[in-house]
Order: sequence, then structure tokens, then C-alpha cells
Amino acid sequence: MDVRQLEYFLAVVDHGGFNRAASALYLAQPSLSQAIQALERDLGSDLFHRIGRRAVLTEAGIALIEPARAAVRSLEMARATVQSVHGLHRGRVDIAAMPSQSIEPLTAMISRFTKRHPQVSVAIQAAFTSRDVTEMVRTGQAELGLVASPAPLPANDVRPYPVMKQKFVLLAPPDGPFPPGAPVRHEQLAEQRLIVGQQGTGMRKYVDDLRSAGTQWTVAVETEHRIAIVPLVLAGVGLAVVTDSWRDFAERAGALVLDIEPARNLHVALVSRKEALTPAAHAFLTCATESPTDK
Repeated sequence: MDVRQLEYFLAVVDHGGFNRAASALYLAQPSLSQAIQALERDLGSDLFHRIGRRAVLTEAGIALIEPARAAVRSLEMARATVQSVHGLHRGRVDIAAMPSQSIEPLTAMISRFTKRHPQVSVAIQAAFTSRDVTEMVRTGQAELGLVASPAPLPANDVRPYPVMKQKFVLLAPPDGPFPPGAPVRHEQLAEQRLIVGQQGTGMRKYVDDLRSAGTQWTVAVETEHRIAIVPLVLAGVGLAVVTDSWRDFAERAGALVLDIEPARNLHVALVSRKEALTPAAHAFLTCATESPTDK
């Protein structure tokens, strides 16, 4: 067994099959299959059920995921630590982030980091819920994560670093039911058509809580594609409750961004593994969480 075989195994897991993994690795599919077969022989167990062109993890394959990620991360740590002896001149930071937080504060964090460390690259992995983010960090799929949750994140499987609070706002078209600049109260959303995210997201929990409290609204669109929200609002399909991170983008596009009363916030935090971080990830965390007077 070698680390390259484990990297290939994880690529098949993360990309959902041999063909996609081979494309991502710039490797011929037969070569990838041979490497996985050699790993299976060494371990004495099949890692995948081959069903036509599909590859479904066996119990042994599921059991290998976390140890494989730990081994790959350990090698990355060793390489990065040696390379950083003479300064942080290369490397990569893997960050799992939810869509709204990828707009802000992640954009500002990356801007500061890349100005300070221009030779280090940043890879952003998409996650739709805070649970998805913490699981990706816990298992080593990403080294850092950016999450938003209704309450401060407990330090259970990951280590949280509070960053900020984001309040919820309402996106509406200019010719919609509410005038510019005037706050909207919860009860004014009754009977409105709303564009909502999927279950497990902060924006969805917000509007579901309104319904539980007696404010009845109608689902106009339920979407996992956050990029569609502003165009749908501008097209008059419905209103949307999002975080304040959308404000600049939505206003530039022509949508109204209205405060909602009473105000309600999400707690935004970076999270990391509890193990040691690579120098690049440590530098990103330091840069992202420093106070304004430190910059």
C-alpha cells in the first residue's frame, strides 16, 4: 500500500466513480482501476461493488475512508512543514463553505490571504449545510470550513473560531409589495410567495420557523442553486430571505434589500480539525480571524 493508491481511492469516492476520478486525476481509467485492484489485493478485501459503470462502496471501503484521509493529510502535512521552513512559498488550503458565506466573509478572507501569501492557492469545496461542512472537516475532506448556524457552534468534533454574526434580510423586486428602505415585519410576510433553500439551511429554517409561529407563506421555488435566487426575485417569482452577505451583490443587480424586524442572526465561524494544521491552513486561519487592529 502507498499513499498514491489511497489518493486514487479517495478520488473515486469524492468524484462518484472511476471515470470522473480518472478525468480529475488526468489518468487513464484502466490505470486507475489497476491501482485500486492492487490496493484491494493488499488489503484482502473489495473496496467497491462494480455495478455496470457504477462503483458502490463496500463496508470495507466505507471503513477505509477516514484512515485514508488521515494518511493523505499526514503526508501533506509533512511535505508542507518542510517546504515552509524557508517561508510560505507554496501550498494549498482546502476550505469547505456554505453558499452564502462563500460570498462574504469568505471573499474578503481570501482577498487578504492571497495578498499576504500570493503563491499559496485556495480550493473551495461546496457544502449546503453546517453539518455538511463540519463532516467534511472532521473526515479530512477539507482542512478548514466556514459555517453559519443559528447558535454558536459547540467544540465537539471540530474546533470553531467565531468570525461574525450575519443578520437575515429580505430580497424583493423594485416593483414588489414593499417600499425601499422600510423594514419588513415578520407578519408582513404572510401570504407572500417565497423562494427558499433546501432543508437544513439557515435561510430555510428561518422561514419554516415563521410558519411554525403562525405566519403562513407559500413556496414559490425551492432551490439548491443559490445563484438563481436574485434572478428569480427580479423576475417577480417571489421574495427571498437570505443573509446580509448578499446585500452588495443583490443591490448591484437591482433588487431591494430590506431589513426584517425583529432582527435575527446567524453565527458565522471558521472550523478546523483538532489535529495540527498545515502551515498554509494555519496562515489562512490566522489571517482570517485577526482583529482589525492586527491587519
